[in-house]
Amino acid sequence: MLFFLRKLLLGKPASNTKPTASALQKRIKNIKAIWNNEQHSDIGLEKILRLFLALTQFVFLGTYIKQIFGRKSIAHQDLAVDFFVVAKTIFPLVILYNNLQHNAIVFACMLWLMLETLLYVPTLIFASDIFSRPRSYRRSMLLLFFNYIEIILDFGVIYAYGNYLNKTFEHWFDSVYFSFVTSATIGYGDYYPTSTTGKFLVSMQSVIFFVFVVLFLNFFSAKVESKGYFDANNEN
Repeated sequence: MLFFLRKLLLGKPASNTKPTASALQKRIKNIKAIWNNEQHSDIGLEKILRLFLALTQFVFLGTYIKQIFGRKSIAHQDLAVDFFVVAKTIFPLVILYNNLQHNAIVFACMLWLMLETLLYVPTLIFASDIFSRPRSYRRSMLLLFFNYIEIILDFGVIYAYGNYLNKTFEHWFDSVYFSFVTSATIGYGDYYPTSTTGKFLVSMQSVIFFVFVVLFLNFFSAKVESKGYFDANNEN
């Protein structure tokens, strides 16, 4: 059973090589590279933004998960990140189902995890050169899909936290439904913001998903290689 799980989750033994440098060492090296303009001759607001995005990685949990599991192997590091992303996606559902959105500590933890995901996208857009090339762009896009769902669910918790809309939610899933409708820019009209805070949240979510879908998917789609049944170069 253990062999089956190891083969299923970790794949080939050759993929279990250790990283050449730890996650924290890479982050420190990246900050120095941006500060000294080693990759780009960026100045002004661009350099400040790149430094900010590089520094914020020390504030969030993902960097330290890579640091801990990277000591074992690259495969273990990637697997730990996968489970972390899935756990962040499930977390807001657990909050809503158990009606924990009004617990200050739980709500703050969710916002902290959400902020990590939100900053992940601009980091890859504006500071992609500070990251090593991923082993699989398909895996990166799969994780992006989970990030997309996570943010929708996180906004569902935010909407359930206060009375921002025309009426209160009758079921724990109603806030998730409204968040999905908002992210898709559909707007059925059964729920709509009436307070200034609600209008701000809806506007912010719309902008976030515009950036998330248009910019980032465009950034990644050109990098995905076609290798499969429909590959014209894959001859029998």
